Amino acid sequence: MRGYNTGMLLGIFADSHDHLDHLRRAVEVFNAAGCEHVLFAGDLVSTFCTPPLRKLKCKITGCYGDNEGNKPGLQAGFSILGTLAEAPVYWTSPDGVRFVIVHMERQLRGASDDFDVCVYAHTHKPRLHRDERGRLFLNPGETSGWTFGQPTVMLFDTVTRQPQVVSLLAEQPAAS
Repeated sequence: MRGYNTGMLLGIFADSHDHLDHLRRAVEVFNAAGCEHVLFAGDLVSTFCTPPLRKLKCKITGCYGDNEGNKPGLQAGFSILGTLAEAPVYWTSPDGVRFVIVHMERQLRGASDDFDVCVYAHTHKPRLHRDERGRLFLNPGETSGWTFGQPTVMLFDTVTRQPQVVSLLAEQPAAS
């Protein structure tokens, strides 16, 4: 574990859409990498997706997606995992990097708090870009792999601010 103010490694995922095998694999990737916190950008979908997340060796902060079937059930399942709330969700890492988590970029409309990094999803494709203010936008792609057959998650170092897209089909970084 890194010390205070020396940064941290984060796991980022979204759009698992009930694919339990890939969700379990994502947990393995995050634990093996030594992630100190995980950010989730929505669409677990069913409550039976929360038990595999209990094997994470860190807390999760996330938002609901647009396909959550039972928000009260998911909320109950998340109560021991971390925080799950309506977007936008704000979280600041111990080294001061300010994150906002949304499922869809349009959920940032009217958001008043400032941020350094936006974690979003919904498109099911990994993407990295910056806005006109230089803020970083990260989309980890789809954990499920249902749409494009390329299940991915992302690792993010708060010091280098370099994301790494990781394929859940192999331990090699995926092309983004």
